[in-house]
Amino acid sequence: MSDPIVLQGFLGKWRARWPEWAIAEAFLSPAQRPLAQAWLALRAELLEAAWGGEDPTPGAAKLGWWEEELRGWARGARRHPLGLALQKQPLDWAALAAVLPVLRLRRVPEDDRTATLAGLAPLAAVLAPLAARLFDARDDACEGTSAEAMAEALLAEWVLLLPQRGVPAAGTAIADLLALPAPRAGVRVERIHAALVRGRLRRIAAGRRPPIPAPAALLVAWRGARG
Repeated sequence: MSDPIVLQGFLGKWRARWPEWAIAEAFLSPAQRPLAQAWLALRAELLEAAWGGEDPTPGAAKLGWWEEELRGWARGARRHPLGLALQKQPLDWAALAAVLPVLRLRRVPEDDRTATLAGLAPLAAVLAPLAARLFDARDDACEGTSAEAMAEALLAEWVLLLPQRGVPAAGTAIADLLALPAPRAGVRVERIHAALVRGRLRRIAAGRRPPIPAPAALLVAWRGARG
């Protein structure tokens, strides 16, 4: 099977988990849409390895594999199908590989939200400028603000993944997140994704299941794109 077919199959699995993106990507240029899917699929791979599943052992092994893979991307090599879309992008993949151990240490949150965000800050500080360069974000907010927004987005995704570990994603964690202003900094792709994550959390808080229905997803994505 050819690499492009394998890549499309992998992205198809990600799209099946995030059907809202079929609507949300209307707020991106056509040229950015395939790259956005690949980037968000990579982020999902890393976060689900770190925070998904009741047993942390397989995820830790997967993160170790991804550390090696991303170092390979930095040298021009690739094994994972996502590398077909991302490896040749002029990004510091070695820096992302170096910060992945942060994810292993953040499977269990700190005692409070501020401490948890501080723990995610090293990863956010790498992801934010990578996303900015990948999507050529000349007019977005400064890297510091974008990194803060990225940390908030990572925390929201952490809460969204709690059910995979047999922990209800409800209660104070969701209420605290939804009380915060929606992210307005960072690249459009990340803002839209953060808005969709928050939209799913709102549904969970209201006793409904994801995904977000199409009309609501359109409004949520528009607000995220607007910033």
